[in-house]
Amino acid sequence: MKHVFAWIIALAVIIPHNLAAEDHGATKDEKDVLAAIQTMTGSFQSGDIDTVMNSYESKATVLFEPATPVSDRAVLEQMFTGMAAINPVFDYNKGHEVIVNGDTAVHIAPWVMTAKTPDGQEIQQSGLSIAVLNRQADGSWKMVIDNPHGGHLLN
Repeated sequence: MKHVFAWIIALAVIIPHNLAAEDHGATKDEKDVLAAIQTMTGSFQSGDIDTVMNSYESKATVLFEPATPVSDRAVLEQMFTGMAAINPVFDYNKGHEVIVNGDTAVHIAPWVMTAKTPDGQEIQQSGLSIAVLNRQADGSWKMVIDNPHGGHLLN
């Protein structure tokens, strides 16, 4: 039992501070990263593809499907434009986790998306979003890797 207690104390000291960004104790950086994600999501839902694209670094990689990275900016814009046509609505009802280390951050959040095809058929998808963001020279945060299908390895 003495060893279990020692491990618990060691883990409490060693494990970095991984506070959910919406908690009141979140750092400014954690809140700024979450705001960047929320801005992108809100812009995507409203069809503002220019703001969506501005949420990413110029050489960003997005996985619209598991294990299928896309880095070509013109293709990314085309994919986002096509997906916005189904009027997606995202729900992050289980919250967000943001981890910041210097000028790099990771955002992790389970999501559910509902949408309707042009013929009225309802679509529902879900996944685990894992995004890597870099702090820009102006202090803003932009995504460099966006994998909304990070949980596919668990299935």
